[in-house]
Amino acid sequence: MPESLTQLLSFTVFTFNKHPFTLGEVLLVPVLVIAGWWLVGKLAHLATFRLRKSGASADSVHLFKRIFYIIALALLTITTLDILNVPLTAFAFLSGAIAIGFGFGAQNIINNFISGWILMWERPIRIGDFLEVDGARGSVEAINTRSTRIRRVDGVHMLIPNSKLLENTVINWTLIDYLTRTSVVVGVAYGSPSREVAALIEQQALKQEHILSEPKPVVIFQDFGDSALIFEVLFWVNATAERDLRQLRSELRFAIDDAFRDAGIVISYPQRDVHLDGTLIMQQAAPHQERQP
Repeated sequence: MPESLTQLLSFTVFTFNKHPFTLGEVLLVPVLVIAGWWLVGKLAHLATFRLRKSGASADSVHLFKRIFYIIALALLTITTLDILNVPLTAFAFLSGAIAIGFGFGAQNIINNFISGWILMWERPIRIGDFLEVDGARGSVEAINTRSTRIRRVDGVHMLIPNSKLLENTVINWTLIDYLTRTSVVVGVAYGSPSREVAALIEQQALKQEHILSEPKPVVIFQDFGDSALIFEVLFWVNATAERDLRQLRSELRFAIDDAFRDAGIVISYPQRDVHLDGTLIMQQAAPHQERQP
């Protein structure tokens, strides 16, 4: 039985580059690939786990994992070919043909692939950043080989080609820090004490927990509107998403409304004065006459 099994495994299946490949060598290839890839996955998981525990950022861990897999795949391929006694020069012509085909038929794919590596190396965009691209806002969840996955503020996922993030204007709200300036506009009725209104608005802004006291909120008497005195308060917050800004502005509006009610200050509403030229004559309607039979 062992001799017959040895003869079976020694059976030549095909010949490549004057090298005969036996059945045992052919069956050895998937075993090496599966075992090697399993070992690579375990090592990658262990390495990334230690990186996360050390406090490394998510994009650094992602970049390390990508480089580790590429190096491991190259070593696994070279080791497998070496065990099979296949020289790398045998694939020189094939690799050249594939490179030419990629150059002509997959320009966009290669462009996005290279752009993805540039994004990971230069790090103008990182995992967790809050971006604004073509009017859409969202947080970066993953930078993949071909595209970057962004989760919009409404929960919808966007897949944006990496080249688009490099070639077009992208607003990164959190590139350096999470400081963001926003504002709230309110109009009060004419006749309201303007300086008291400004003081109340500033006081309510400073009372908000998430509004920074430095830089200090600034209240501006913006304009004399058609039916209101317009005030605007500018303030800074640490915000990571648009929904945070909307919630903070809403809380400040609630606080300003309550303060104005307590102080007797009226938030204005649209008003129109109608002026009539000439004399207005009032006429009394004729009494209703009963119909004669």
